Amino acid sequence: MKIVLASNNQGKLAELQAMLSDLHMTLVRQADLGIGEAEEPFHTFVENALAKARHAASHSGLPALADDAGLCVHAFGGLPGVDTAFYATQFGYAKGDDNNVRALLEQMANITDRRAALVSTLVAVRSAEDPEPLIAVGRVSGEITREPVGNQGFGFDPVMFIPAFGKTFAQLPTDVKNANSHRGQAARQMVALMRERWL
Repeated sequence: MKIVLASNNQGKLAELQAMLSDLHMTLVRQADLGIGEAEEPFHTFVENALAKARHAASHSGLPALADDAGLCVHAFGGLPGVDTAFYATQFGYAKGDDNNVRALLEQMANITDRRAALVSTLVAVRSAEDPEPLIAVGRVSGEITREPVGNQGFGFDPVMFIPAFGKTFAQLPTDVKNANSHRGQAARQMVALMRERWL
């Protein structure tokens, strides 16, 4: 089965393709089908993921899978949340992972409460009008380090310290990270939902 991934993020594509491989599904990035990005006007991960999935399904005629993920910092009342990808732009930096990390560390320089969570919400639809979207949520709690550590992964992985491992996500081997990440948790739930309801 071919499914359009409502994202142009190469890192997400690689992670999700590996996680869904047991279902013999092929993920195709929406950009590879000439589909532009959807509007994301909402304040919750699930609403934005659903909007992205419906947009991709509508323009492709294929089932679609969307991920809306972000960093929720306790000291910031859960922000940046859905605005995680654009976090750095609030502080005059260009959009990008390295600048997001830089801006976060600057904003947290004098904050002692370093608690944070990475959240991933996956939504899959069979069509743009699917009345029963599949929704899966993964969440990993940790702490923001004071400087980047490790060179694996992407996004906030170098500053997301996971107490259970005593390491940041960027220090973990890819298979270990994928098995324990917020996206990994959501993907496992999604695989189970797809097996139960779609296959």
